[in-house]
Amino acid sequence: MSHVSLSNVVKRFDDGTVAVKGVSFELEDGQFLVIVGPSGCGKTTTLRMIAGLESISEGEIRIGDRLVNDVHPKDRDIAMVFQNYALYPHMTVRENLEFALKMRKVPKQERVQRVAEAARMLELEPLLERKPKALSGGQRQRVALGRAIVRNPKVFLFDEPLSNLDAKLRTQTRAELQKLHHQLHATSIYVTHDQVEAMTMADRIVVMNGGEVQQIATPLEIYNEPANRFVAGFMGTPSMNFFTGSLRRSEERIEFRTSSSPEMVIPLESAPSHADAAATLGIRAEHFVLADGSDRNGFPAIVEVVETLGNQTLVHFSTPQGMAIASLHPDHQLRYGERITLRVVADRAHWFDAAGTTLR
Repeated sequence: MSHVSLSNVVKRFDDGTVAVKGVSFELEDGQFLVIVGPSGCGKTTTLRMIAGLESISEGEIRIGDRLVNDVHPKDRDIAMVFQNYALYPHMTVRENLEFALKMRKVPKQERVQRVAEAARMLELEPLLERKPKALSGGQRQRVALGRAIVRNPKVFLFDEPLSNLDAKLRTQTRAELQKLHHQLHATSIYVTHDQVEAMTMADRIVVMNGGEVQQIATPLEIYNEPANRFVAGFMGTPSMNFFTGSLRRSEERIEFRTSSSPEMVIPLESAPSHADAAATLGIRAEHFVLADGSDRNGFPAIVEVVETLGNQTLVHFSTPQGMAIASLHPDHQLRYGERITLRVVADRAHWFDAAGTTLR
């Protein structure tokens, strides 16, 4: 395995579109890095430049100590797993796994050994003589993974490999990928638009938007200490609630007053000094608490939608700035139209300036 580094990498297409704008990050040997962001943010283009499938307009990409800007994809010693399984339909699972090794003229005994090891790791041994049409979607994806594993490359690249699977299979295959990573200790870069995949799989996350890196950190750092409003809103399910306005302090209380009409007042038990400069208050759904109507730090809300999920109840309530969501304990049996009182867990609030940068 090997480390990977990108330094000010730019991708400019012939029509002048700049898809990737000076992306830089470093991936240590054996780490699992996830690039996450909305459609069109440049994450797949970045991955394709690492693979050599897209040319680089500016900057440098190194795999190990080797500059690979002009190195042909087949000579970069990487293996890529795509969203489309791209298996050969006329070949058996065994033949699909073995094909790349044959093309590289790997000796037969070594080919047999590598295929057997990959099949064991991915629980494909009973399927080796089947053809792709006789496999489920999850089994086909495991064959695609196995085809990459037998190569024993320096770096694994994954381009949204679970997108075609249903929800249950996606969760199951995600767990298999994590287990596989720990077994192989493989240097891996994984691209997805699914922030749940990013949070559960990554050692480090690169959040991208508009072709630019917004933040690079561990999953918990991204979630608890987002660099800006975009990261705060993109990472987390449900999305963070945002209220624009200003903080007001008096001898009696601290409150955030929205800039809307009618005005909404959100009382707070406390607020850090830097919050005085905030233009936006961010509150995650789980940081609302159902309070007693007499709670001086509570505010009234009317239940608009109730989503009972078993482990939590999502309550949608209207505000002058749109709908907001609170995640409450499932024991609370709430109904449409019910008047409730919510309180904010003040020390978990997030504060942003007018440009959307997190205030710390």
